[in-house]
Amino acid sequence: MLDINLIRKEPERIKKALAAKQADPLLVDNFLQLDEKWRTLTKQFDDTRAEQRKIRSAEEGKSIKETLKKIDGELQDIAKMREEALHQMPNPPLMSIPVGKDASENIVLEEVGKKPALKNPKDYTELAQEFDLIDTERAAKISGSRFGYLKGPAALMEFALVDLAMKALIKREFIPIIPPVIINEDPMWAMGYLERGRDEIYHLPQDNQYLIGTSEQSVGPMHQGEVLEDLPKRYVAFSTCFRREAGSYGKDTKGILRVHQFDKVEMVVFTTPEESEKEHQRLLGFQRALMDALELPYRVLNICSGDLGDPAAAKYDIEAWLPGQNGGQGEYRETHSTSNTTDFQSRRLNIKYKNKEGKTELVHMLNGTAFAIGRTILAILENYQTDKGTIKIPKVLQDYMGMKEINPHT
Repeated sequence: MLDINLIRKEPERIKKALAAKQADPLLVDNFLQLDEKWRTLTKQFDDTRAEQRKIRSAEEGKSIKETLKKIDGELQDIAKMREEALHQMPNPPLMSIPVGKDASENIVLEEVGKKPALKNPKDYTELAQEFDLIDTERAAKISGSRFGYLKGPAALMEFALVDLAMKALIKREFIPIIPPVIINEDPMWAMGYLERGRDEIYHLPQDNQYLIGTSEQSVGPMHQGEVLEDLPKRYVAFSTCFRREAGSYGKDTKGILRVHQFDKVEMVVFTTPEESEKEHQRLLGFQRALMDALELPYRVLNICSGDLGDPAAAKYDIEAWLPGQNGGQGEYRETHSTSNTTDFQSRRLNIKYKNKEGKTELVHMLNGTAFAIGRTILAILENYQTDKGTIKIPKVLQDYMGMKEINPHT
């Protein structure tokens, strides 16, 4: 949610920011019109209440009471419309964000690592079937499409990746947490995922609750209504996540690259406005360190304004190289993202801190993937396959998994 005073003082700046994010600038005009009506009615109500205190006759009191009732009814209607208009506006991108209309205009900042030299690389679906690591056919019988069983070494690899991320981030002062995966409507709304994107979220109508699509949606609201001390607060959460993938029919329908249920290790940070951009760089640095530990080739993208979601003011993605994709030609696929949502979420959640002058201000909130487990496993399978028909295990995972390679012949 945006600062109302900022919209009033700098409407043209907000219009320009919304346009950069592919949102309608007229949202600002609509809000300001409703805001003006709200302020006018609020003043009329207050002035009439003041008159009510001075009444001397029953007839005059009855007239003022009826006037108050009428103004109050109008005021409530306008207040509701004003709030809805305010909530339709996404978080403006930071000034440093490249302007672009969609993902095609994201900027590649760097390519890291050496791509494997393979004669005939297989994609992970072939490898998973050959090595009996992922079973989507049986999962489809039980749960429908876009589900899968992780089996044997793939299941062990999940726990190894969680162990790697948790140990690495605990050393960097992250507090480990396992959050609820079902949340009420208010916190899901406050995190900024219901105005747009509601069709991606699993809703439980009988209880009016939602399944989370990322731990951030559950961890962010845990400090709702609090004044925090000792910032930054950093959490690393493990959870199962759920997404309907409503807009992806026909895309990645085979395998487990795009699924309805997946496990993820997520970083969530609460910090001061002065430190949020630096903290964003730190989160990206932690992500890169984890990818470097796995020795996977990847690239870093600066996400343009038009490809930012509603809550994000800035975002970076990491895409791993998958050599078996695109008919063995290889392709980069997203495995990580990290976003700075500034005070957009904290304003709705009313999460504050005391600044150096002792005044309370809204915190800035950030989030970032440590590992999207399924996609990371796929990247490992494709990059660590060998021409002799085995799959090596990244060195950093070997002790936990108790093996150096996956060999179907042993």
